[in-house]
Amino acid sequence: MDGGLRLDLNWLDYTLLALYFVTVLGVGFAARRAIKTSVDFFLSGRSLPAWVTGLAFVSANLGALEIIGMAANGAQYGIMTTHYYWIGAVPAMVFLGIVMMPFYYGSKVRSVPEYLRRRFNTKAHLLNAITFAVAQMLIAGVNLYALALVLDALLGWPLWISIIVGAAIVLTYISIGGLTSAIYNEVLQFFVILAGLIPITVIGLVKVGGINGLFDKVRDSDLGEAGLHAWANTGSSDNPLGAHWLGIVFGLGFVLSFGYWTTNFAEVQRALSARNMSAARRTPLIAAYPKLLIPLLTVIPGMIAVVTVQGLGADEGDLVYNNAIPLLMRDLLPNGVLGIAVTGLMASFMAGMAANVSGFNTVFTYDIWQTYVRKERSDDYYIRIGRIATIGGIVVGIGTAFIAAGFSNIMNYIQALFSVFNAPLFATFIVGMFWKRMTAAAGFWSLLSGTVVALATYLLYLGGALPFDTDLEESFWGAGLAFVTVLVVAFVLSRFGQPKPDSELRGLVRGLGGVDLKGDVIAGDAAWYRSPLLLGGIALALSLLFYIPVW
Repeated sequence: MDGGLRLDLNWLDYTLLALYFVTVLGVGFAARRAIKTSVDFFLSGRSLPAWVTGLAFVSANLGALEIIGMAANGAQYGIMTTHYYWIGAVPAMVFLGIVMMPFYYGSKVRSVPEYLRRRFNTKAHLLNAITFAVAQMLIAGVNLYALALVLDALLGWPLWISIIVGAAIVLTYISIGGLTSAIYNEVLQFFVILAGLIPITVIGLVKVGGINGLFDKVRDSDLGEAGLHAWANTGSSDNPLGAHWLGIVFGLGFVLSFGYWTTNFAEVQRALSARNMSAARRTPLIAAYPKLLIPLLTVIPGMIAVVTVQGLGADEGDLVYNNAIPLLMRDLLPNGVLGIAVTGLMASFMAGMAANVSGFNTVFTYDIWQTYVRKERSDDYYIRIGRIATIGGIVVGIGTAFIAAGFSNIMNYIQALFSVFNAPLFATFIVGMFWKRMTAAAGFWSLLSGTVVALATYLLYLGGALPFDTDLEESFWGAGLAFVTVLVVAFVLSRFGQPKPDSELRGLVRGLGGVDLKGDVIAGDAAWYRSPLLLGGIALALSLLFYIPVW
């Protein structure tokens, strides 16, 4: 950190940052008054309206992965990065809201691993609980390390101070206010993040002559014409992303995206906190609409950076792709606006880490501690365990933060984690939710084998045994191989085993009944504009329309 990224913040910028910290902590203390049971602490008492849970749903994903990682991808891969949104997020979010949330919410499970326990057995449950906990701590480390590096580079804060400040604030408001605090802070953080990123995009576009000027400059850059198209040249791997259309559609658009959005409890937890079935189903559907537009605030700035920052794309130092957003902040923003942008970055890192930690403490408490260590204790006891788990999760997150240091593009690291942990889980879910003959043993062994295959693919790629063109191509194919492995193992083992009786699967498997979509409706839920099918259909149509100008 030689000062090349250092920002000249003044008293106004620091005042805005301080006000944000005070507000976040205030929300935590205010939420504490609503906590009377463990369900209040871990699931907000299942009482929140759809617009709150919807914004929290998308905000929980606006961490380092989204802001720093997607801007880095925008600089490195150009318009092809929009695949992570329009095919790699929105369809899966629609599927979650329309198809899967009725099973999650209707069965009254408190977590995603608990669904596996009821659908299969305790072995599958424990395996998923452990792998989820590990994954969340690794991803929390990404958010914390990225926060520390950015604050070190931009403000000159020593790495250890940045880590302690970020971790301490998240620890305080989650341990005090539980999920309610996390969710309402995520709603606040959503608007703070927008306020920080919109000026970067607007001022950057003005500087390069608007969107047409940006595209002209990209054509003259190393990205070239290929950097302005989403699907051109995907009949081969001769494109900036280095991926075939089959890998994009099946690996990213189906396995990776559905694996993340439909089975990642850090996201699903927001929908489970909704006040009724209608609100739970609309949660990811409401979130899909801002998700469609987030590329304007991440991918476009990344492309602006690649044509305005000389030398961007170095392997180390200030000019790595991960610094695309910080470099634009340094070059484009005046004081005051700069303070808002720094606060927006802080908000994004904290929202992402808070989602990871709140998901971790719920799964650790309900699915590991209460189920296998200390059963039938009081609610106060489990709230106390949840707070201890929050502290432990953040301490572990500090340790895992340094694993992320070995990746110049943290998006590649995140996608590797998703291919190992999320892809086999989604395959197990989708088969178990739609095929009643899948046995309990098949559930465990298919999940385990898929995870092993995805991990082996990644390790063989690192060792040079599998010659993929890019890290992301490996993630796409690793996810696809894991998915196929789960299908094969589930089919073979189920042929030789006895499935659970229909009576035990009602409400857990499609076609067996037991899911009441209208039993808890409230005034206004029946309005035509709140129809999940309508909201989902429009979101899917927009995701296709947005591709047309950049096909």
